[in-house]
Amino acid sequence: MSSTDNATRLAELKASMDSGNPARARLTALFDPDSFVELDAFLQAEEGEAGVVAGYGLIEGGVAYAWSQDVTVSKGAVSAAHAGKIGKIYELAAKTGCPVVCVYDSHGAKLDEGGAMLAAYSKMLQSANSLSGVVPQISVVLGPCAGVSAMLAAGSDFVIMEKEAELFLTAPFIAKANGDSCEGAGSAANAAKAGVADLVCEGQEACLEAARKLLTMLPQNNLAAAPLFDYTDPAGGFDPAGCPKLIVKGIADADSVLELAPEFGKGVYTFLGTMAGAAVGFLATSRENPLDGDACEKAARFVKLCDAYSIPLVTLLGSKGFVLNSDVSVVRAAARMASAYAEATTAKVSVVTGTAFGPAYVAMGSKNGNADVTLAWPQAQISALAPETAVEFLWTERFKGTENAEATRKALVEEYIATEASPIEAAKQGYIEAVITPEETRKSVINMLDMLAGKRESKLPKKHATI
Repeated sequence: MSSTDNATRLAELKASMDSGNPARARLTALFDPDSFVELDAFLQAEEGEAGVVAGYGLIEGGVAYAWSQDVTVSKGAVSAAHAGKIGKIYELAAKTGCPVVCVYDSHGAKLDEGGAMLAAYSKMLQSANSLSGVVPQISVVLGPCAGVSAMLAAGSDFVIMEKEAELFLTAPFIAKANGDSCEGAGSAANAAKAGVADLVCEGQEACLEAARKLLTMLPQNNLAAAPLFDYTDPAGGFDPAGCPKLIVKGIADADSVLELAPEFGKGVYTFLGTMAGAAVGFLATSRENPLDGDACEKAARFVKLCDAYSIPLVTLLGSKGFVLNSDVSVVRAAARMASAYAEATTAKVSVVTGTAFGPAYVAMGSKNGNADVTLAWPQAQISALAPETAVEFLWTERFKGTENAEATRKALVEEYIATEASPIEAAKQGYIEAVITPEETRKSVINMLDMLAGKRESKLPKKHATI
């Protein structure tokens, strides 16, 4: 390129910055002030600019890479040059072990590039998949995100969507032409309900701020230590019989809790937060909603995320158990959840806060099955069978033939809960480490996590589980 061309390009670059180039402005807002450094700023596609801005900078003092599609250039069409800039970001992230933030705003691929475009997309997918579980990846969807780009976004650790953004594999108008009448197809609201979007925010500034907050709670990579924070204790207590969300906020550091995927799998709640200044993943079961397929899928993904980055996992178990219906697919989802718990080598502390019967207890709270430490509240119920079922199977002779079998059955259920299903009985048999009051939960869990800080666990050599 001649000196004249260089001068022209520099002038164009400055003009785009002065005019508020959206892609560059987004990355400038994402990173700490005056820390963003653009890479490959002069790279050209066949018809002009590559349509994506890429570079690195600091987020709360930590190095991170990012790229942002520029919808003002050919509607953000993904070309081979466009994909090349993105590919370099992934290569640098792999070499340096730093997280990646991907900002999507494109109407699709540059179709006239044909095979070159397919190869470019394939390389992008391969690069992102290679980094999965190695460095944190966050997708921020601020506009259209379609086809392979949607697959790429959904494969990251977290997906943040602006409420007016779109994400779809098949364009809604094509789906509608094929008879699909799904209202709101491709919308952020539907993506949240389907478990694709972890967070939906109003405005791009809120989305970028959410990405910053998430990154500050994660280690730089899978070999780095999680960050530590200054903290304050939670302001007040909580109702032990109340909403699990409030219980989590009552034991975590003040103002540290961020709920993930609140609209999906409502049988469980998942949060990132801190305890005593250290990052912790919280998984709490719903008191009202049973564990269905979506809840199991949500739990499995969250456990794997925490394990990938060695974030301790605290499970609060008080559930009705698995959904009672004829849909056998929940069995596969439950098996994936149990496998995720069993495979995870990060520190795991379970607190039984309510009912924990049979498969639900084994999969999520069992000291013998997956937890390093299991604690229980005095009101907890731990049993192989629900008390009503246990009485029917095990104590039938005690109420048959009585004058009022129903009243006797009810009394026997209460006796079973107070004796066989009590946490004291479980502690006597060595199935839980301690029975604690709800008020002791924060202190007890922090003590257990401190004790487990140096945990080392080796698994049988294998590529991965097949469940």
